[in-house]
Amino acid sequence: MTLMTRTGPAGRWLVLLSVCLAAMTMPLSFTGPAVALSRIAADLGGSPLALNWVTNAFMLTFGAGLMAAGALADNHGRKRVFLAGLAAYLLAALGCMLAPDIVWFDMFRALQGIGGAAAFAGGASALAQEFDGQSRLRAFSFLGTSFGIGLAFGPVASGLLIDTFGWRAIFLLVAALGVAAAALGLRTVTESRDPEATGLDWAGAGTFTIALAALTYGVLQAPQSGWANPFVLALLGVAAVGFAAFVIVERRVGRPMLDLTLFRFPRFVGVQFLAAAPAYAFVVLLVLLPIRFIGVEGMSEIKAGQLMICLSGPLLMLPLLAGQAARWIAPATICGVGLIVAAAGLVWLSRAPAADSALVAPLVLIGIGIALPWGLMDGLAVSVVPKERAGMAVGIFNTTRVASEGVALAIVMAVLSGFTATQLGAQGLASPVDAASAAQLLVTGNLGGTAQHLPMAGTAVLIQAYETAFDRLLIVLATITVLTAIVVFLGLRRGSAPKRHVAPLPACQEG
Repeated sequence: MTLMTRTGPAGRWLVLLSVCLAAMTMPLSFTGPAVALSRIAADLGGSPLALNWVTNAFMLTFGAGLMAAGALADNHGRKRVFLAGLAAYLLAALGCMLAPDIVWFDMFRALQGIGGAAAFAGGASALAQEFDGQSRLRAFSFLGTSFGIGLAFGPVASGLLIDTFGWRAIFLLVAALGVAAAALGLRTVTESRDPEATGLDWAGAGTFTIALAALTYGVLQAPQSGWANPFVLALLGVAAVGFAAFVIVERRVGRPMLDLTLFRFPRFVGVQFLAAAPAYAFVVLLVLLPIRFIGVEGMSEIKAGQLMICLSGPLLMLPLLAGQAARWIAPATICGVGLIVAAAGLVWLSRAPAADSALVAPLVLIGIGIALPWGLMDGLAVSVVPKERAGMAVGIFNTTRVASEGVALAIVMAVLSGFTATQLGAQGLASPVDAASAAQLLVTGNLGGTAQHLPMAGTAVLIQAYETAFDRLLIVLATITVLTAIVVFLGLRRGSAPKRHVAPLPACQEG
């Protein structure tokens, strides 16, 4: 069987356009429902836990499915997986539009994540077959920029659509871009697969998915039920057993979904830490800030979207510029400096007053810091495995990235809820149990519901408690980002690629 027939120069860029259009829909699917959360809650109802799943259902299934989707693409055809994933993704988006209640909505969000994982893994691994060397780095810089476009314009576009047509209209924009990507991909993407593939590692895929789902569910449930709750402990126990079983399976299977021997090499470890870095420094803010701006500060969706552009706007151009700068500056330096800049922005944001004008500069600084490594991430990821196993590389890297985002969001929401409950309790506004329940409402942007739950507390007091808790959270996130920057810099600069398993980076990329 022929591995693939490579398209001509013009065709390759059309393949890139198709994959970038599909990738652009992913952040739209992420930021849109976050901006619309208060409207979705008013329309469909739901508990704070159910509303958390509006975002986490998509991120969980997207992250858990990426490695399996990458392996499927290598085994059964990258174009086939790309188009099948887009089809499922679009059908789920339409299902979200028509959902009658929050349970159905969350179920369609989970299906949307599965389809998105297949579309992204199939598309990115197909893209890796079309480009080599420096052109591949440029192609993946464009892929990173497409995410930046979705992140930059997603909040504003979603705010305009919500204000004009209602929250369901945000899924029409996703569907339109997805249809364009599918139509172009059907004509331009060349089918390819790994000729040495022996089938999907079902045991590895199953144990990993169960473990990640149990971990995320447990962390989400903990603030409501308590960390000592038997159900929460059981979920965390299932997660621990699942991850242990995954490691055992991957060590024994002939062709693992995740080659654990790669973790012996510092550069591979550095790339994985780089994948996780934006989760705490940037991605959680894409969810938390719209909730704060709209639900707590009382801004309109359009105003909140304009502020969010300050955060995500640098991703429009800086990833491409960073990709070009990698010719002269080591990626380790670019990535390490970028993460330190993002950490500085987080600290600045924690000290800025809630006034609109005071928030602009720290948000821009965070965006600049994340945008610098953003354009190098995907190119570095596919450089650490042989080209024919690009699906595995895409799957590993993006599983780390999205799984980190899902788990980070769950943990950060739990921490913010705990900090808020502590602030409410310290002011003598409620018992520990009532403060915890009120904090759960407040961190989902339900200021009115929180005021009803704590009638003795005024709105201004609740807002002050939330803002103090949020500022403490930002310091924690900045600390994590600095530590990650150190690991990334040392791993990428001092590490070496696996000689037998990994094609070396071009000279301009080496740290």
